[in-house]
Amino acid sequence: MSKQKEQSITVLIESPKGYRQKFDYEPESGRIKLSKLLPEGLMFPFDFGMIPETKGEDGDPLDIIVLAETGTFPGCLVDCRLIGALTADQTERDGKQIRNDRYIGVSEVSRQFANIKTLSDLPQDILPQLEAFFENYNTQAGKKFRVLERLETEAAYKLLNK
Repeated sequence: MSKQKEQSITVLIESPKGYRQKFDYEPESGRIKLSKLLPEGLMFPFDFGMIPETKGEDGDPLDIIVLAETGTFPGCLVDCRLIGALTADQTERDGKQIRNDRYIGVSEVSRQFANIKTLSDLPQDILPQLEAFFENYNTQAGKKFRVLERLETEAAYKLLNK
């Protein structure tokens, strides 16, 4: 296994597993702010946050979903290993199209996902469910989210470091 695959990254959780609330980190204040509520029946399947000191095409830090058996809390820093990414196009409400990839990590303290090193190691139902969540989440916000490709660990690190 290459060094790159073993590299740990620290992420900031914005919206925890099981929450309907969507929180966003505000760099100006250094605080977490409630930005919206997801519709009834829709909640984050795992902790969702961002990779500090990065910037995506949408101008925000890169998004990451962190797999673990329990959720944390808004503002929690979590060390995790990157296991892959979903490259995606997002069509905004105004019709503008941007890349808005989603990285997938595993919490370093997770026991349930301790042996997951790549997307291929995941139970086969998790990725389609994550993709459906992101598609539905964006549809509810008046946007369209389309997964282009699933990247395994090494390709995800290359994209992250780009």
